Amino acid sequence: MSTLAIVIIVLALVFDYINGFHDAANSIATVVSTKVLTPLQAVLWAALFNFVAFFIFKDHAVANTISKTVIDNYITLPVILAGLIAAIFWNLLTWWYGIPSSSSHTLIGGFAGAALAHAFYTKGWVPFGEVVEFDKISKTVYFILLAPLIGMAMSIFITLVTIKRNIYGKMAVILISAAALGLMFNSFRHSKLEENLAKFYKVDKYKKELAKKPEDETVKKKFEKATANYDASKSLLADYDEGADYVAAEIGKTVSLDYLIEGKLKDLVAKKIKLDVAKKVAFYDESKKPIVEEKEAILDACKPFFKNYAAVGADSTAHGVALVLGVTAIGDYDKFVKGFKVDIEKDLAKELDRADNRFLLMCIYAVIFIFILSYIYCEVVKTPTANRMANMFKKLQLLSSAAFSVGHGGNDAQKVMGIIGAALIAGGQISDFKELPSWVPLACYAAIGLGTLSGGWKIIKTMGTKITKVTPLEGVAAETSGAMTLFMTEQMGIPVSTTHTITGAIIGVGATKRLSAVRWGVTRNLLVAWVITIPVSALVAGLSYLILGWCGVN
Repeated sequence: MSTLAIVIIVLALVFDYINGFHDAANSIATVVSTKVLTPLQAVLWAALFNFVAFFIFKDHAVANTISKTVIDNYITLPVILAGLIAAIFWNLLTWWYGIPSSSSHTLIGGFAGAALAHAFYTKGWVPFGEVVEFDKISKTVYFILLAPLIGMAMSIFITLVTIKRNIYGKMAVILISAAALGLMFNSFRHSKLEENLAKFYKVDKYKKELAKKPEDETVKKKFEKATANYDASKSLLADYDEGADYVAAEIGKTVSLDYLIEGKLKDLVAKKIKLDVAKKVAFYDESKKPIVEEKEAILDACKPFFKNYAAVGADSTAHGVALVLGVTAIGDYDKFVKGFKVDIEKDLAKELDRADNRFLLMCIYAVIFIFILSYIYCEVVKTPTANRMANMFKKLQLLSSAAFSVGHGGNDAQKVMGIIGAALIAGGQISDFKELPSWVPLACYAAIGLGTLSGGWKIIKTMGTKITKVTPLEGVAAETSGAMTLFMTEQMGIPVSTTHTITGAIIGVGATKRLSAVRWGVTRNLLVAWVITIPVSALVAGLSYLILGWCGVN
């Protein structure tokens, strides 16, 4: 791994740490302002559940989205470094002035801005859509508005249900909402299963290749085969309750998966000879094309061994390929052979298992069940009094703030995972995001948890007191709606701002009292910061990229 890649990984974790203390207010502002916990207790509580998210979220959809914000050819280590510098600068600046801006959007804006500067510097004018993935950027931009609106709507709904006096009517609404939530998360899971199945068959990859080369018969046949296999397998996803291994085995009986082994072995060898790195170099310097051709010739020489894999097995295939590549050192050879032991059904099961959100749904149901028991105890078993209800909501705030901290950790730690993943791909350490080493998510969740421990007191003051005065009941409503919004958007793979989400939720609970309870002047200032975050971060990243170039970082 190069020195520059190591610097980027360290800076990414520093950004993650800053994100933690910058956004600590999101998780603990209401629980501190209502005096349920002291600031120290609150940051310890939030940091704990930031890290707990590591064990809950299996499919790193948000991280994958971030890593693919920029088109592969324009993802380089200097681009990533410039984007991180801009993101860190904007986060520290807004933290200093107590402005709860979005760490997500500054990271995306920085990454895209550095890539655009890189494209202009190396290629001249390049259309925006040829540098960044427009659909991923557009979804993020839409949710600058949608995330706070969803948080606001949910907090208003939860507040109105909570203050409803008829306990049985309240229970009925909660149970209906829980059922609707179950249907929604099952729909998310099924959509993700289909998406991961399509990814496994490389349907989208071949579709993009076909769009670029519509006359290429080889690509056309690959696309048609991938699509046909996807269509034949899709109906079997309905049996997912039996488990990922069961579904993968059933798909293996329906569709011949052996041909996918050849593709996996090809990717393994391409990574070994660094073909993708050579192609990226040749993209900027045509004089390097002979190197690409040489590497492609080596890959072609290995293909006969790939085709005989089913007949001769992993060891013989690896031995033949090793001779072509000149892998002779014992340590290298043993490591190389290990990669040739392919179990395609097991790989498919892993891909499908990433879409399983049932544990998250069970956690949500557990929270709802605790809420129901609390309401029944205070309003049916005991005589409801103002003091008893206030104490109940103070205790429930511990639960709602924990849920929001899980959502915060699961959403924001993944953004840094995406940046580190992009750096590892650009540096040639991995060839695809699904190969992300296990230490990356662990380090990212730990860094954001440690950052939260450091707190962000200036922003806590803005979030907890300046927007509207928050009671324990309203704190529960705001945090619960914020958590639910983050859980839903994480399932959709959309990197939203936890800051925007909780701010919208706090505005919502304030508006249920009366519109004048919300300090709209403060809110307008926040909106200005939200709107300018992406363009300012992009501009700073572009300038950072140029400065890095002048300093010889390329």
